[in-house]
Amino acid sequence: MNEMTRIAKDTLKDINGFIGNNNYNVIKVEEGYCELEGIISETSYNNMNIVHGGYIFGLADTAAGIAALSCVFGSDVNIVTVDASINYFKPAKGEKLIAKAKTIKPGKTISVIEVEIYNDKNDMVAKTSMTFYYITK
Repeated sequence: MNEMTRIAKDTLKDINGFIGNNNYNVIKVEEGYCELEGIISETSYNNMNIVHGGYIFGLADTAAGIAALSCVFGSDVNIVTVDASINYFKPAKGEKLIAKAKTIKPGKTISVIEVEIYNDKNDMVAKTSMTFYYITK
């Protein structure tokens, strides 16, 4: 396991709130790239018994944020999402979802990340484009 993956795993496991409550787990982090797993539970579903769109969007946003931070690994910055869009292709069901975030345009203040979200049968269920702004701590 590389250092970026280890740090991301350690950081995510210690976060409470939204990320901690949604069972997101880091699979792999490389410069400009992140794979994040979302373990689906009974609280992940909407009233139609499919994974809630907000759960999918949160998984994508978290994976994209990690990918954006990996571009400035070791720097003293935070990030915020400034723009995001998502397309849902099919209902998400199963035991887990995998978000694969790839940096399309790395920058010093702004980065653009695309995320593809797959179910456990490797069907793409959604795709996002997200823009992040770097804030010096």
